[in-house]
Amino acid sequence: MDTAAAFDPWSPEFVADPYPAYAALREGGRVHWYGPTRQWLVPHHEDVSALLRDRRLGRTYTHRFTHEEFGREAPDPAHEPFHTLNDHGLLDLEGADHARIRRLVSKAFTPRTVERLAPTVRELAAGLVGELVAAGGGDLQAAVAEPLPVAVIAAMLGVPEEDEERAMLRPWSAAICGMFEPNPSEETARRAVRASIEFSGYLRELIARRRADPGDDLISALIGVGELTEQEMVSTCVLLLNAGHEATVNTTTGGMWTLLRHGLWSRGIDPAGLSAAVDELLRYDTPLQMFERWVLDDIEIGGTVLPRGSEVALLFGSANRDPARFGPTADALDLARADNPHVSFGAGVHYCLGAPLARLELTAVLAELLRQAPGLRLAAEPVRRPGYVIRGVESLLVEV
Repeated sequence: MDTAAAFDPWSPEFVADPYPAYAALREGGRVHWYGPTRQWLVPHHEDVSALLRDRRLGRTYTHRFTHEEFGREAPDPAHEPFHTLNDHGLLDLEGADHARIRRLVSKAFTPRTVERLAPTVRELAAGLVGELVAAGGGDLQAAVAEPLPVAVIAAMLGVPEEDEERAMLRPWSAAICGMFEPNPSEETARRAVRASIEFSGYLRELIARRRADPGDDLISALIGVGELTEQEMVSTCVLLLNAGHEATVNTTTGGMWTLLRHGLWSRGIDPAGLSAAVDELLRYDTPLQMFERWVLDDIEIGGTVLPRGSEVALLFGSANRDPARFGPTADALDLARADNPHVSFGAGVHYCLGAPLARLELTAVLAELLRQAPGLRLAAEPVRRPGYVIRGVESLLVEV
């Protein structure tokens, strides 16, 4: 099968609706070589779920091999600030370093700890939705979806509200996440490098403040443990700030757009079923369409051997619509879906630490919109952002 005919992450048409192409990939086999990005595409739920747990794959390879041993070129030295920041973060670490940092950070994201945040999250959601309703509508993304998770994760880390850099958290994050798209341009790399330098500089200054004057926040707690280097702390904070809001923002706006355009919002949603609805929105149009892994040891999939040094693209968006796992209604939006093992939060040792917090935030926003704005409707057709891997819209204009 010519996968290039179906899979085209730079095509606006594909980005708008990749699901027919995913169906073609699933029908064509278990794994496909994609020349433009030199990756193996894996579209089936069973394979994606298994490979997320398979330690023959890794987010990085430098804990075992040099670039030369792995058959890869070293990163461009001009991009070093981005790679230093990214490579020391929890998401891109493997082995003992990953286990050590995850153990320290996971204490801030246990279900019990997150539940203690629930009153604050619900109060924030109520206030932001209330302001949107009082204005008669506006941009749901800018007014509600973005400020809520940014405020929560910034408060957990101890980013002061009065710091002017707080307004840059979202732009810095967007610039850095641009590097996760297939074959990012040199301009994308320049923006990511600049954001990495500025973001890191701010966090180093904030860490210095917390060393001198500790508070009741995660940065102070990590300093107190004394097991992280300053670079590990900076990279961990950036990852938590980025991952702590990107998926929530895009699921909030993408999910509301889905509900509105399918006519489900106007029919009413059972408040008692919001947890199931949130998971279905995460499955139906996941905010993270693809997750990459390196092949550390040869692995065979459906009769095809993927050699060490290969890169695998796990297609979350395809796995979440696989009829082999979700049945004949895989392409349908079923807010009451009971059996819903979507892979939007990953799996295995890199399973998303913030999943309980994300679910809390998404449920709180939907609950407040149902309570305060049951008559919400689209004021304009949204425009999708051009990126494929991280799926989102530029804005979501609504009327109350």
